[in-house]
Amino acid sequence: MTPSARPLPSAASRLLPAPPAARRTAGWLLAAAWALSFPLFSALGPHRLWGCCAAAGYLVAAGATALGRPRSATAAALTGAVVLPLLLLVLTGQGQSEVAVIERSGRLLLESGHLYVERPAGVGEYTPYLPGMALLGLPRALLGGGDGWAVRLLGDARIWCAAVLFAALWAGRRMLGGPASPWLPVLVASPVVALPLAVSGVDLPLSGLCCLALAAAASGRPAAAGAALAAACAMKWTALPAVAVVLVLLRACRGGRAALRCAAVAAPVTALLVLPGALLQPAELWRQVFAFPTGRAPVPTPASSPLPGHLLAGLGPWGWYLTVALLGLGALGVALSLWARPPRTVVAAADRLALGLTLAFLLAPAGRFGYLMLPVLLVVWARCAAPPPSTAPSRVVAGGHHDGAGRPGTAAGRAASLP
Repeated sequence: MTPSARPLPSAASRLLPAPPAARRTAGWLLAAAWALSFPLFSALGPHRLWGCCAAAGYLVAAGATALGRPRSATAAALTGAVVLPLLLLVLTGQGQSEVAVIERSGRLLLESGHLYVERPAGVGEYTPYLPGMALLGLPRALLGGGDGWAVRLLGDARIWCAAVLFAALWAGRRMLGGPASPWLPVLVASPVVALPLAVSGVDLPLSGLCCLALAAAASGRPAAAGAALAAACAMKWTALPAVAVVLVLLRACRGGRAALRCAAVAAPVTALLVLPGALLQPAELWRQVFAFPTGRAPVPTPASSPLPGHLLAGLGPWGWYLTVALLGLGALGVALSLWARPPRTVVAAADRLALGLTLAFLLAPAGRFGYLMLPVLLVVWARCAAPPPSTAPSRVVAGGHHDGAGRPGTAAGRAASLP
């Protein structure tokens, strides 16, 4: 199946009345314009290199689309925006500082069992990640200090971050039982995924694991959902909102016991991955994982994009507390929405999680525009991976359920019959 064989959702078609090929060509041209802004305006070398490669790939993709070759367009975009810049950056040792931070964590874990630099003096010595992220830095540590191309390629943390992302997205789609979507490669080739994949990669494993947890919950696999949640929560505490959404989705579709089984897996596995590091270095974990990203550490965080929360926090102590209060109100609003209208499909759950994360990123005292990649990926992936309504697997528990799941006339029975 090619992108031309699967039209965009009807809402998008109504908003964009142009022919599909024209819309796709315009999309690639917009992506090329965005990529070109990096070599023109960015002072960061990895971003400039990505921009040059990606712009060329997107322009070729636009030309191929105009000629009626959508598969060639996707291949050109993937080559220019993902494969070529990633290989160049990895083999030349360029990347954002997060790559070196993950690899240092893996080295420290292997050498001493610790994860964090004691009393860090500068930004580069902070590790704002939970212990699970260090596992992605172990390959570099295990390969030793060599500098050959094989060591750089197999040891670079970006390669393993991308591997976790793609494995999780593939497994999630298989769990949902949907057909292979031609839009998933387009999503990977888009600047939303391609840029962080090439220059950093640090948020990709979390994104993939959140998608996997939602897919496992929607397909009735509470243990798998709990394992995916545990892996995500052991990497970054940003994954915590996904726990609430996944549990509510399971409760709505499979009953309370399924939600409890998920929690019974997620809680101990997360503790197993996080507690050793927390017990060895409790002060450093608090300082580097919680205080530093929220702007309360002695060293200011470089995550300083002009988002509303950061602008408010910059007004002084009262601005920081106001930001935290707004963040709490946003979390409360999403929690109330989960209680009043629980999601019952993977698409609805992804939308609700994306809403919560968007509010969190916008209102956080410190943040980056790049963090918004996660909610965009959730929304688009869910629509690409979910099966059509006519072939979606039944969400009724086999043999019925004590709370009335699947019985006509009950709220659960009516929900199970929804498309």
